Amino acid sequence: MAAEQTKHQYIGIERHGDIAVIIPSSEVEKLPEDLMEQAAQMVLAPLRADPPVGLIFDLSKVDYVGSVFLSFLLRCHKRVKEHGSEVVVAGASPRARELLHMTALDTLWALYADRAEAIAALTGD
Repeated sequence: MAAEQTKHQYIGIERHGDIAVIIPSSEVEKLPEDLMEQAAQMVLAPLRADPPVGLIFDLSKVDYVGSVFLSFLLRCHKRVKEHGSEVVVAGASPRARELLHMTALDTLWALYADRAEAIAALTGD
């Protein structure tokens, strides 16, 4: 399956048909709020222009999820949920899973071991 890819220095987006995958680099853990805002605008624009049927947050390169990044994830979630899209998380580290559990976001988003498993779940494959 061919993927279209948009890459920002800190966050990449891939499209697998109707599924969008947001792939943050490990650098997002250290981004100050103003740079995270710039990165967020780069990611939110294509989601707004062409809403996906499903959205995957691939956290496999991120060990820690801070409040600024968590706010970004929630903004993406809100944007695609407005169009009825499903949102899931793939590849979360044990630390990230713990934070998602402590914030009850693991009740909002299904957690999958990796991107392939998440894509299969969203596409019914």
